[in-house]
Amino acid sequence: MTVPFYPANILIPKDGFEKWSVIACDQYTSDEKYWKDVENIVADEPSTLRITLPEIFLEEQDVSERVEKINETMKKYLSDGIFDEIKNTFIYVERTLRSDTVRKGIIGMIDLEAYDFSPDSTTLVRATEKTVTERIPPRVKIRQNAPLELPHIMVLFDDPGDSIFSSLVKFKPTMKKIYDFTLMKNSGYISGWKADGAAAEDIKKGFDDLLRRCHEHSEGKAPLLFAVGDGNHSLATAKTCWEAIKKDLTEEQKASHPARFALAEAVNIHDISLDFEPIHRVLFNTDSEIFREELLKYFNGRIHEDQCEVNDFDDFVTVSNESEHVYELTEKKTNLTIGDVQEFLDYYIKEIDPNAKIDYIHGDGTAIDLGRKDRNIAILMPSISKSDLFNMVMRAGVLPRKTFSMGEADDKRFYLEAKQII
Repeated sequence: MTVPFYPANILIPKDGFEKWSVIACDQYTSDEKYWKDVENIVADEPSTLRITLPEIFLEEQDVSERVEKINETMKKYLSDGIFDEIKNTFIYVERTLRSDTVRKGIIGMIDLEAYDFSPDSTTLVRATEKTVTERIPPRVKIRQNAPLELPHIMVLFDDPGDSIFSSLVKFKPTMKKIYDFTLMKNSGYISGWKADGAAAEDIKKGFDDLLRRCHEHSEGKAPLLFAVGDGNHSLATAKTCWEAIKKDLTEEQKASHPARFALAEAVNIHDISLDFEPIHRVLFNTDSEIFREELLKYFNGRIHEDQCEVNDFDDFVTVSNESEHVYELTEKKTNLTIGDVQEFLDYYIKEIDPNAKIDYIHGDGTAIDLGRKDRNIAILMPSISKSDLFNMVMRAGVLPRKTFSMGEADDKRFYLEAKQII
């Protein structure tokens, strides 16, 4: 079994990085002003804004025209020669976050043959959260005719001693710096170095050693080398497209076809900059008393209700403009409280109040403020420990959707590197 993470032929713009690089499409999905600001910053310059589709526009009537324009712009950027291609390389990345902590990463390509997003996957690369299959087809429409991919995918590896980066940094003085600039909208700073030659061999050896340790400590379970931390649906889309493409290929063509590989950034889950934060739920346009009655009925015999401060809870809290309640599930049907609660919310919207709408909210304060508005309810979820993530996925499979978030929105990955996929 080999490590499914390789050097790649990576495209980066020759200049203009500050306007080229924009935040991942799945951020600020309800904040139109953010994207208007980005539009004004970019103006008429080449930018990843023109070759990605922010999810805020995914439901717009002109989405087909937007996708067509994206593909046309990708082809134009390629024909205009705006890229430098860095062949057969990793990129070592240091991202300075707004907190001034530095997140270290390695850009390379994941072999999609070693990835499976199904809940019972045993591949070396797996999803950490349930993939919402309904979200894949719209993304396939964007990717299937695109000549380029631009990743915001982040895969995590479990290296408590930080052996891979501790070894890699000794090559830093000899590596060529290929970008170094401030990210827009107060999102920190990023630097990248070409990690080829001896540095690339050191990375490969580090992951080979890590894979061996994964086998040794798997305790009879299928070893997990890379867990998808961000960009789960993007990687699932790449996999879906590849499965369709490879049907018409010979075995020889399959081995090297560019669509078989997806660019991703690999980050140690123990990186000091990575904070796992809960993703709360807010229901809009519903009755809080009916909600409470249905909640207690649904979890009858396996729930304890109390009233206390909202920060004194282990399971989950509901906040409305009438009341606050703290709940403890004394018996769980899924492996996490959030799984049982999400199942109830799905049931509630489908069977009890189809007019209710749900959104997934980052930040305690934001969720509480929304919950206290008329006919809203915030459901505050507990956090999980990042040190438990790999064992949880290996033991119980993928976690419920929207279980955790890695840091604040502005610290998410920005589009920057590209790779040809046709």
